[in-house]
Amino acid sequence: MAAYSSLVSLSQTLDTILAGELPISLIGHNLESLREKVSFLQQFLENSLRKTGDQAAAAHLEAKIRDVAFKAEDLIESCTSDIVPESETHVLVPKPEFKLLVPEPETNLLIPALPKPETRRYQDQDFLRAFLFLVLKNVVIYILAQILFNFVVKEFVSVAHRKVMLDSVQILMYVAFVLSLTYSVSKNAMEVRTRPASPRHSLSNDAVEVRTTPSPLLAVEENVKSVKIQYVQSNSEPEDEDLCKIIEMVGSIVQEVIKTMDGNGTDDQKQTRNLSPAGSSSVDDYSVGGGKNVVVGFESDLEKIRTRLTGASSKREIVSIVGMGGIGKTTLARQVFDDSYIVYHFDTRAWVTVSQEYSLRQVLIGLLDSANILTEKMYDKREEELADCLYKALSAEDDCNGSRVLLTTRLTDVALYADSFSPLHKMQFLTEGESWNLLCKKVFGGKDCPSELEDIGKAIAQNCGGLPLAIVVIGGLLSKESRRQEYWRSLAENLSSIVSKDDEQCLEILGLSYNRLPQRLRACFLYMAVFPEDYEIPVPKLIRLWAAEGFLKPVAFKSMEALAEEYLDDLIERNLILVSKWSANGKIRTCNIHDLLRNLCLRTAHKENFLYAVKYSNDVLKQGTGITPRRLSISPDFLSIQSEVLFQSKTHNSRAHSLLCTGARLIYTPRVYLGYRLLRVLDLIIVRFLHFPAEIAKLINLRYLAFTYNEALPPSIAELLNLQTLVYHNWTFGKCPFLPVEIWMMPKLRHLCVTPSGLPVPCYELLLGLGDLQTLSEVRNLRCSDGILGRISNLRELGISYDVSPTIEWSEYQLEALVNLHQLEKLKLLFKFSSHASKIVNPPVLAFPEKLRELTLAGCGIPWTSMTIVGELPNLEVLKLRRNACRGTNWEPVEGQFPQLKHLLLEEIDLVQWEANEAHFPRLQRLIMRACYKLKEIPSGVGEISTLQLIKLVDCHPSAVSSALRIQDEQDSMGNEELELYIDLRRFLKNKFYSRIIH
Repeated sequence: MAAYSSLVSLSQTLDTILAGELPISLIGHNLESLREKVSFLQQFLENSLRKTGDQAAAAHLEAKIRDVAFKAEDLIESCTSDIVPESETHVLVPKPEFKLLVPEPETNLLIPALPKPETRRYQDQDFLRAFLFLVLKNVVIYILAQILFNFVVKEFVSVAHRKVMLDSVQILMYVAFVLSLTYSVSKNAMEVRTRPASPRHSLSNDAVEVRTTPSPLLAVEENVKSVKIQYVQSNSEPEDEDLCKIIEMVGSIVQEVIKTMDGNGTDDQKQTRNLSPAGSSSVDDYSVGGGKNVVVGFESDLEKIRTRLTGASSKREIVSIVGMGGIGKTTLARQVFDDSYIVYHFDTRAWVTVSQEYSLRQVLIGLLDSANILTEKMYDKREEELADCLYKALSAEDDCNGSRVLLTTRLTDVALYADSFSPLHKMQFLTEGESWNLLCKKVFGGKDCPSELEDIGKAIAQNCGGLPLAIVVIGGLLSKESRRQEYWRSLAENLSSIVSKDDEQCLEILGLSYNRLPQRLRACFLYMAVFPEDYEIPVPKLIRLWAAEGFLKPVAFKSMEALAEEYLDDLIERNLILVSKWSANGKIRTCNIHDLLRNLCLRTAHKENFLYAVKYSNDVLKQGTGITPRRLSISPDFLSIQSEVLFQSKTHNSRAHSLLCTGARLIYTPRVYLGYRLLRVLDLIIVRFLHFPAEIAKLINLRYLAFTYNEALPPSIAELLNLQTLVYHNWTFGKCPFLPVEIWMMPKLRHLCVTPSGLPVPCYELLLGLGDLQTLSEVRNLRCSDGILGRISNLRELGISYDVSPTIEWSEYQLEALVNLHQLEKLKLLFKFSSHASKIVNPPVLAFPEKLRELTLAGCGIPWTSMTIVGELPNLEVLKLRRNACRGTNWEPVEGQFPQLKHLLLEEIDLVQWEANEAHFPRLQRLIMRACYKLKEIPSGVGEISTLQLIKLVDCHPSAVSSALRIQDEQDSMGNEELELYIDLRRFLKNKFYSRIIH
């Protein structure tokens, strides 16, 4: 159920309003009452899951909680969105001075009336009564303390010291009395003056309408940057009444929950509740992470497929692997593809995934890219030309070269259509022994199953029907939960009624894993359905979306990003999310989800009104009739149709909170419907706008905004005061627009990701800062002055590019001041040369903060001797030196430096001689060299680094390749078979534009 995530999201909204961060007309004590009830329901869902009893009743209760939470949040955010200004006047004030504010001609303004006189009188009376009560209370406490202390002194202190003791303590007690009284009075005064309006003393709901004329208005501003005249909500009574009704509904649900809890008070039921995953936070030593690739029962299949692929026949053959979803077709194919003998046998290998909804162009590009024959020019070719390039590159004009095609499909008809003469390799279900073996590996790792769980475990494995995916998912569930017999027996009984011999019944098994997920993970798992099938999901984007949606319950002293990473790791360990690619720093770069699990997410999300995926024109028409779930995921092919239908709809009244359009290419559409006033997430990064949509500035509830627009951002973007993530792409090459200076007035902004844009210098001290900003990339020609860095002092990730010209003065940019970003962990510095400059004559002075973990340098041209400033960084784990990052032909690192470096990339570096051993890089794990043509030998000392796992050479000198082979042979002779060597002598080409589009 989505009940828990809806409560978490609602509580975050209430906390924001109660903290005074959003203007709203609703009565404050009503919101406080609602907040208390929401907290209670959250705790109930966290500590009680539907394990026994009436499952239907429990599901009905969760549905009621979800629906009322949705209604409450919609009402509150509707009130917030109603306060969006329809017209504003901004006046920049760089320093205290007189400024003329000229309102627009004939502007109607609604200005809230001041508190009525009787309201202020009631507040004064409240303060006086509270003051007298506090004085009386403190006096009584003081007298009682006096009496008690005098008694103690007379009884236990000698006569000689009694007088001194009494005098000293009298003074201390008097001081304490005065301080206590002062603190209590000041605190009460603050509470009285900031107390929300009540029915007896409230602000007037009336508003005064003022009509302004084009006469100048003189104003003095000393402490603010801008003056805003805006429309405000004139009447809040209907919203207050609606809120009271919702609070009554929540209250009735709370009473129902209390009765449910009282009814489940027997010892047996309490014991059963203790088995709940939500309440179980401990995992014993048998737990094992599900992220490891465990394969069981495919030995015979692997040998048969390998024999067919490497057979003596010189004719091209198609080998098809057929079986139901989740039976292990892709796992087997990947095993074959990566098999060492297959790698040796075939000169060229390529891998591509064809989804049910696919683009032929993307399939061809994927094959060319996987085969390392893709060039930048190919992106401009038509499909027929791409197919011809692939045909020629694979030498397909000769059908007798021993080529093979390995195909996996669920459909026998597809396999027979590909090659009706080739025998099909049909996947079989695992035997009971293989099923039990696989389950043990997923649950216990290399340890034995406890004897008391063995019989129940074998029953669970048997009830999975020999389907590997079901066993892996159930194993992930068991590896994270209790090791009690009662819990395992309950799961076995639920599985016994399902026989997984087709996709639909397999979904029932996978549904058990979802139903037993902790409440905090359910919404995050269902959200995976917003992405297309077989889509590689960038993890940073996923994390920011989860945060914007309000799925993450705040934890003290832990950032939202760190919390989201924990959620993701948990889902991966449960085998519900798959890792696609790893980053150089050991973190997950991209992930995906099995298509059967995605179908489970879609089906459950639709049922709970959590998400609707628009894929066909019929879906679009259905949306136009007013069926509006909380989130809409729209296929790029139907976005324009969706917009046309909704623009023409007269009955459309959307409550959608998210609109996402995800794909692998830019699309152009004449208009996009943005009439969803409650939007929190708007992800249209693949949609190219020719004009800035004015409706965006009115979406005051937005937390996540991503779009492509080929002009500079307007100042109105700063009206999105709740925005956490802004992703802005501008593909007008040759131009570098500046962000508006108002960007500094968005204090909640955490991630600012833009194509190269200039960051403006803030106006003196009158602008706010971006104190919460975590990510800033990629800004152009950033001046690292105190006025800028001081306002982004909490940055963790920074990307900067500089335009290099012959006349550039690096002192203006103060790059050495980067050392003052004490929280910075990832830094990318790119120096791009103009047509008049090919290299840097006078390199900039660089300095880096000690917390830095990942550093990328390109084009800066610093001498190799200056690399000591990098080597001294105590926490550096990843170092990437790209094109002309360093100047010179000889690198002699200093012993004892780079103490934590694990990943070293050298790309297009003019290095000729290099000394390296374990003393220079004591913890190096991966060495990657690309296009280093002048380096003829890898230092032999590299092989002495005990932690080294990989040497990868792409387009390097043949002599360097020979030296790497010698290093591997030496390590093999010493018994170190862990060192992996990867060699690719094709020209290294990478299209950065394409990769940035899809991510």
